[in-house]
Amino acid sequence: MFSRKEEAVLKALQNDLPLDSRPFNTIGQQIGLKEEDVISTINSLLKRGVIRRVGASLGHRALGFAANAMIMWAVPVEQIQEMGRKLSSFPEVTHCYHRQVPLGWAHNIFTMVHAPSKEKCLEKIKNISLETGLDDYQILFSTSEFKKTSIVYDL
Repeated sequence: MFSRKEEAVLKALQNDLPLDSRPFNTIGQQIGLKEEDVISTINSLLKRGVIRRVGASLGHRALGFAANAMIMWAVPVEQIQEMGRKLSSFPEVTHCYHRQVPLGWAHNIFTMVHAPSKEKCLEKIKNISLETGLDDYQILFSTSEFKKTSIVYDL
């Protein structure tokens, strides 16, 4: 499915980027490639849609965002695409998924919202509800974080 070079670059990108001025050069040294080869392989993988982006991931708790809520929205089937796009457009929404749910379960779109406090989070959720017209929703606040890592693919 992937060339050896692509596999090596994908495996390297699953880890944190090296903290230096030329991280792709460092990655190249670690996997036996030139910096240009690493960059061109990444660009190829981006163009093919294998990866979407290379970027930083910020720790929301370290930035003062203590409240973390999953909101389950009941969206009529015929509005799933429209509402999925609309919910995704809010800057406070970090994740938005449509999920197949069990028969009789109305809540089919799931979003995540982060805020400095539970009150601020509830305020943001209320504003989203008012702007979308979606008023049937349930909120689950996180109480403990047991594990949070990036996925590691077995290539």
